[in-house]
Amino acid sequence: MKCGLSEKRKGEFDDEINIDAYVWYEKDWTHDDYDHVHQRYQLTYVEEGYQYFHIENKIYLVPQNHLIWIPSGKKHHTQSEASTVNLMVVLFKTVFDNDFYNKVHVFAAPPVLREMLQYASKWNKLLEEDEEQGYFLTALLNSLPHFCTEKKGLQIPIPVDPRLLPVCNYINKNYMEQVSLDDLADLSLMSVRSLQRIFKRETGITIQKYMQLIRILKSIELINTGEYTLSQIAFMIGYKSLSAFTNSYSGIMKEKAKIIGKS
Repeated sequence: MKCGLSEKRKGEFDDEINIDAYVWYEKDWTHDDYDHVHQRYQLTYVEEGYQYFHIENKIYLVPQNHLIWIPSGKKHHTQSEASTVNLMVVLFKTVFDNDFYNKVHVFAAPPVLREMLQYASKWNKLLEEDEEQGYFLTALLNSLPHFCTEKKGLQIPIPVDPRLLPVCNYINKNYMEQVSLDDLADLSLMSVRSLQRIFKRETGITIQKYMQLIRILKSIELINTGEYTLSQIAFMIGYKSLSAFTNSYSGIMKEKAKIIGKS
């Protein structure tokens, strides 16, 4: 039994829950790191820590106080290096007729939604029908499209072209360095111009934007540890100044950066 679902075969879950919406709240969360799939729609709230969700050709970072919506039937798996991960998962059997529910979304939880999720924890692992639970979670589900302010910057695109995989792997390992486009072109066995064109076509972003994205995602992991000041983190991920880091962070997060820590 995982998240209330029964894993009859590795990665495949059978739904034996009678209620339409099922709540699972867990501290110190650990999850299998292999792909799994189920027919329920999944809302995951990261109360503490962070999680990476691997879905199709993208990796989604879900930091603390953020949510991810996963449509029915989407294969996914998670990973995290956070010391503590507290999650709430709500699994819905049915949803409203709205295209929102058929796509993956990552967004920050506004205060009112956090309060609603905290209240919903009273139904943790409840398998029997509860009238208030049904009305409350239906209202929460109906409100999600209105709460969602998409965080596109928290998605890491994965190219399909095999020539680009060594490029991404090199950036992922050497993000703290000043990576040369000439070196990346050599790895891909292409010219710099061809590399830039094909990378943008495959991922939707430039190589420079990809490097910036990787740095910011690494900074979120470091911030989560609580072991470093912001200035230390800025230099650890390859920025020459704190201001350059905070400007980059703000650009990726699409809002004024609110980073907990000392500069």
